[in-house]
Amino acid sequence: MRIVFIFLISLFVAGQLHSQTSKDSLMFKRIADLVLSNGKAYENLRFLCKQVGPRLSGSPQAEKAVKETLRMMKEMGADTVYLQPCMVPHWVRGAKENAVLVNAGGQSIPLNVCALGNSVGTGKAGIKAEVIEVRSFKQLDSLGEKGVKGKIVFYNFPMNPTYIETFRAYGEAGQFRGRGPSMAAKYGALGVMVRSLASNIDDFPHTGATTYNDSFPKIPAIAVSTRHAEYVSNELKKKNGLQLYFRTECEMLPDVQSYNVVGEIRGTEFPDEVITVGGHLDSWDLAEGAHDDGAGCVQSMEVINVYKKSGIKPKRTIRVVMFMNEENGLRGGRKYAEVAKAENKKFIFALESDAGGFTPRAFGFSIGGDTLTRLRNWVPLFKPYGVYEFSEGGGGADIGPLRPLGTLLCGFRPDSQRYFDHHHAANDTFEWVSKRELELGALNMVLLLYVVDQYGL
Repeated sequence: MRIVFIFLISLFVAGQLHSQTSKDSLMFKRIADLVLSNGKAYENLRFLCKQVGPRLSGSPQAEKAVKETLRMMKEMGADTVYLQPCMVPHWVRGAKENAVLVNAGGQSIPLNVCALGNSVGTGKAGIKAEVIEVRSFKQLDSLGEKGVKGKIVFYNFPMNPTYIETFRAYGEAGQFRGRGPSMAAKYGALGVMVRSLASNIDDFPHTGATTYNDSFPKIPAIAVSTRHAEYVSNELKKKNGLQLYFRTECEMLPDVQSYNVVGEIRGTEFPDEVITVGGHLDSWDLAEGAHDDGAGCVQSMEVINVYKKSGIKPKRTIRVVMFMNEENGLRGGRKYAEVAKAENKKFIFALESDAGGFTPRAFGFSIGGDTLTRLRNWVPLFKPYGVYEFSEGGGGADIGPLRPLGTLLCGFRPDSQRYFDHHHAANDTFEWVSKRELELGALNMVLLLYVVDQYGL
């Protein structure tokens, strides 16, 4: 009788689990159908790109983006939408950059360049000096002041093509953009030219922030397209004494006030447990910021659209955040965490989308152990919609400051192979975003938040 009783209990539990799985599968299908047939992400992205445009922190377009995303979330029916003030840097590019490589015969070859974000300018006269190629900081140190002083340092470090995970290659090469100018200034360089952080050979210079070390002079810094980086490198192999001229008129102005935009759906059972989802509203000024990070913004806002249209009542409070100033300061992410710390609430989970509007592949989590194991039980329900893996390691720049609060961090991981064709470049425009891929990413983000909200961690 005991064996029969245990068998019957097992059948009952299995039946309950099957019933719950079937119920969740139906809810997943309901959410997916809503996003794919009646979603707002693609048209919201069109508006953000075409009616607002580039949204560099401190610019009039960034101010307009704040107003428009505030409107969008109100129109979607968020319970509360508000602005969270934060002071942000105000860097301006100024007149279009100009650069030429000058050979021994005096011939000038134009190069495709752009100033690095936060860089000082050369002034209208520009600078001209011998250019030297450097492929590592170790090589720079070996040259020292004798080999660097009075010259322009050309950092030629390609993104490693053997890394299938392109963000790994980006992180490795990014140190030369971030620290390169100050490292060269330490030895008396007049300026710096950095090979663009792009996966492929193309004609677009890719900008991005540099960070000055106040211990050394601030020298002007530019990025050169990968095609022209190859050209300069080849020319330097042929002859010595090539000179580089470039002119930039960028400058850093005083900080200005801007805002994070926050839309909230209040939880019905645990309103003081907060789930955060967002992307960064600012973009670089060379293009429309479609993949970086307009896509992440509109995918995050789609959570409000789905919950309100479907009538789903979240157990926990869901906050959709348009973070300001991720690109050249991270002021918005830090301000959100600062305010969160002062609230008497528990910030249990944060999801960020900042890897483009490409086909979904995975979610990465900042935890392991039993919690990740439990979450992985849900992967079979995600597979029909394109997410095949819940992996260790994840998060994002804007939600990173929430980590000290004990928040579990998660990053949406779409296919990354095309991302660095557009990242920080003039071709990061609406036309390069697939409606289908964007919406698949949005629906998977909604599905993940649904699981976390309904079942906890």
